Amino acid sequence: MSVIRPELIVKSVIPVFMDGIIAIYALVVAVLIANSLPPEMTLFKSFLQLGAGLSTVLSGLAAGFAIVIVGDAGVRGTAQLPLLFVGMILILIFAEVLGLYGLIVALILSTK
Repeated sequence: MSVIRPELIVKSVIPVFMDGIIAIYALVVAVLIANSLPPEMTLFKSFLQLGAGLSTVLSGLAAGFAIVIVGDAGVRGTAQLPLLFVGMILILIFAEVLGLYGLIVALILSTK
């Protein structure tokens, strides 16, 4: 991108930032689970916390794959045709929502 269109370098970093947001989702759930660990825990609560962690990780993994694929093709396409940037951002937002769904499920599971 810096060789073809140096003015679009900042726009080409947006997929990297969106992947970082998914990592923050996992960090939030990890802190919530770590802060709610009692000395004595039931098996039910243990499986709820396992499910909360797995829902965040697996949805984050799916969202990360989608963001990487769309980001790669979108940045290459935006270098050739800058009008593709808006479409890339929309698809990236829809991919980011996959990780947000996992965070919501984890929050619901960890509050039970």
